[in-house]
Amino acid sequence: MRAAAVLLVLLTLAGCGGTVQVEPPTPEGEAVAACDKLATLLPQTLDGDERGTSAPESPYVAVWGSGTIALRCGVPRPARMAPTDTLQEIGGVGWFADPDKPALFTAVTDPAYVEVTVGGEHVAAEVLADLSGPIGRLSPQAG
Repeated sequence: MRAAAVLLVLLTLAGCGGTVQVEPPTPEGEAVAACDKLATLLPQTLDGDERGTSAPESPYVAVWGSGTIALRCGVPRPARMAPTDTLQEIGGVGWFADPDKPALFTAVTDPAYVEVTVGGEHVAAEVLADLSGPIGRLSPQAG
């Protein structure tokens, strides 16, 4: 999960405005098509923040505001997630909350893991609820 720690540091250093530095993931297999689909479904505004830009540019990364909300699609399974962990279900999507990083959440879907960092004044549950709609459409059963 070193990449997640780097992501959090980069988001913190991003400051106000401009392009946010976010390390893009490299999805594999079915996750590539799922993440490409998700990129077309994400909202332009999330919890009052407009969609921003990230560097390097990647279809697998989305940021809102000054980077206080960041999404990375196609990340590896969270190292801290045990098979016996209970996921929090929001909008039909199971979310893993990293116990070591309170701002880091991972959506567990059939084709891809989607990591979301929620910082600043944002309420994680509200942001995750808004993102659960598009992420829930990644499942092969969702069509």
